[in-house]
Amino acid sequence: MISQLRILLLLLLSAMPAQAQEPIALQLTLVQFAGGSWQENEIKAAAAQASKILGQCGITSGMPVFIRIDVDPRFRLFHTPTSRELARTLQLNTPAVYFVDGTRQDPAFDAEAIGRGNSRTRPELRDTVWVVRGARDLDLVLAHELAHVLMDSSEHSEAPGNLMRAETAPQNTRLTDAQCVRLRETGTANGLLRPYITSTR
Repeated sequence: MISQLRILLLLLLSAMPAQAQEPIALQLTLVQFAGGSWQENEIKAAAAQASKILGQCGITSGMPVFIRIDVDPRFRLFHTPTSRELARTLQLNTPAVYFVDGTRQDPAFDAEAIGRGNSRTRPELRDTVWVVRGARDLDLVLAHELAHVLMDSSEHSEAPGNLMRAETAPQNTRLTDAQCVRLRETGTANGLLRPYITSTR
């Protein structure tokens, strides 16, 4: 009888939506370039809003680490060779988000997420997001790209209103329970999400 109850409890727990699970923390490293076109306040505001969107998966935002770097202007553009050099030199905690002035990548995207699966030939860029100046719906773009990194997936969704649709839009903010489970489990396994510890004071 006890074993049957235990199995039933485990089944119930596994079926719980991600929102009802114990919260886990996401601590971002935010990178601004001195002399670049991004302002600190807009970076922090976008990161805060993106974290709220991901909060639907039971993720709590830790205090982000904000870093302002003064480097050669060529590093202000996302380009695999130079960006690898930059990331290799900085060795920042991840997930790290770089707010760049432009991109030299072809094809050019407003933002690019680099997880484990698409970083085999560029390991220095693993678990990073590169956001180009001019990206619209900045908070949604950031949440979308972070979800790619946390899920370690380049997949998009066709579901109406889903955050992972190929095109970001103000109405596309939702994540399914399955997406949340993958995001939490993969993000935790890769060391990008950690148990949320509340203060006892």
